[in-house]
Amino acid sequence: MTSISPETQSAHTDDLGSLVVLSWRGTTPDGDVPYLLACSLGDGANGREATSAALEEVLTGAGLPPGEGLVHAVQRPSLPVSLLVVPGSAVLTVRHLKSQFVPPETWLKAVAELGYAYLIFATRPWPEGAEPGDVETLAAFTSDEDVLTSAAHVVLPARNLRG
Repeated sequence: MTSISPETQSAHTDDLGSLVVLSWRGTTPDGDVPYLLACSLGDGANGREATSAALEEVLTGAGLPPGEGLVHAVQRPSLPVSLLVVPGSAVLTVRHLKSQFVPPETWLKAVAELGYAYLIFATRPWPEGAEPGDVETLAAFTSDEDVLTSAAHVVLPARNLRG
């Protein structure tokens, strides 16, 4: 479930459309990495291009201009971006957007071991007609150079209720 704080909604809130957060664990030469992909389904009020523009505005307002490169959130503590992980679920907050999701156990284990997740917040909408979470579509989407270069990338520390 994604929510937007009512006191901070902009005129472009309707353009965001349905936002989804997908989580998975990837294996890299350095070990397992917990990944998050946040993106819109592109079903905003004024179409997919308006959705991309609205997402760019949200990310830039959060101090994450798309295409800026990798941001280490621990080095920028004033970023309005956070990840709260509790047993069986997690909440991603980016500025005024909050999305609660249920990640797979393998993702939770990787986050517990590393203490962070790698967030890709795409400004490009999820491919039309594809189901969110479809593994083949996810692999293609997250390896598409246009998607990656127009996204915000954040190494995001995972917090829990104790700290």
